Amino acid sequence: MAVIDVKSRAECKYDIVSLGEIMIRLDPGEERIHTTRHFRAWEGGGEYNVARGLKRCFGKRAAVVTAIVDNPVGRLLEDLIYQGGVNMEYVKWVPYDGIGRKVRVGLNFTERGFGVRAAVGCSDRANSAASQLKKGDIDWENIFDHDGSCWFHTGGIFAALSETTPDVIIEAVKTAKKYGTIVSYDLNYRKSLWQDIGGQDKAMQVNRAIAPYVDVMLGNEEDFTAALGFEVKGMDKGYSKLDPANFKKMITEVVKEFPNLKVVATTLRNAKTASVNDWGAVIYTDGQFHEATLRPDLEIYDRVGGGDSFASGLIYGLMEGKTPAEAVNYGAAHGALAMTTSGDTTTASLREVEKVMQGGGARVDR
Repeated sequence: MAVIDVKSRAECKYDIVSLGEIMIRLDPGEERIHTTRHFRAWEGGGEYNVARGLKRCFGKRAAVVTAIVDNPVGRLLEDLIYQGGVNMEYVKWVPYDGIGRKVRVGLNFTERGFGVRAAVGCSDRANSAASQLKKGDIDWENIFDHDGSCWFHTGGIFAALSETTPDVIIEAVKTAKKYGTIVSYDLNYRKSLWQDIGGQDKAMQVNRAIAPYVDVMLGNEEDFTAALGFEVKGMDKGYSKLDPANFKKMITEVVKEFPNLKVVATTLRNAKTASVNDWGAVIYTDGQFHEATLRPDLEIYDRVGGGDSFASGLIYGLMEGKTPAEAVNYGAAHGALAMTTSGDTTTASLREVEKVMQGGGARVDR
């Protein structure tokens, strides 16, 4: 029996629609942000990365809802999204004011880190087109009724962008539920995004307002405390020192308060260094916990996007009617693979994911 009842693909134009901001990521490669003289451009955004992973790795029909400024930088972002194969028909193009005073494309400068030097992210995204989306800007009835989507995904990063973006999420999830679309939400707490608009108290207020409309709640081992206010002993100590009983007790409390949650899933990471992590994951559904294969001392090339790739692998498993144990292992394997390459987004294939799940090694494929 399937963990979650997903609408038939025949009823829907898309398997997944994601709502969120898409930024241009500027990557200094082996250098550092403050000393480099060149950057490589990528596209990325927490919610978008999930849709892109489901399209490129898992072959699902995906679309994104966002807003982008109509200037050459916005069209660069469009070109990057084209490579990911995510449909842009629901993108709102916003006129450019000439200098970016009123509207712009958000930038995300990201250096990978190595060893004892942690990864660094520096956002430059104020006044982005996506952050200015407000209730009524998107025709959700058309998306979920006329066109149809099996799944809708959004998250706490988009919720934190402005005073209006939580209203857009609420409007979207209410409409999605009206038409039987599964809703997933990644808490994705980012202190830097919330600190100037009310901090953690505001984050909890917003996320608690959204949670009652969610079917599948995602997050890492810190998000449930910071974004929803649930406490568990050992949360700041990482996976290897985390008390599983206390952690599972916390998730049980989350589901008790929000009984609408059909699935709760989390990645578990212990960052020994920037380039060596213990990596695991847990899924809770129907009163039971299932843990993914723990990968101790996983070598990390670029950690950004690992959680998003976990989410897309997990969602794929749930969409395909896999068991909870299988679904969480699809997510954990995909997340592990995504962190072996540059950029926010996956370059893995379904065959590679399933090879890792089966314990395949790193010998050369010829």
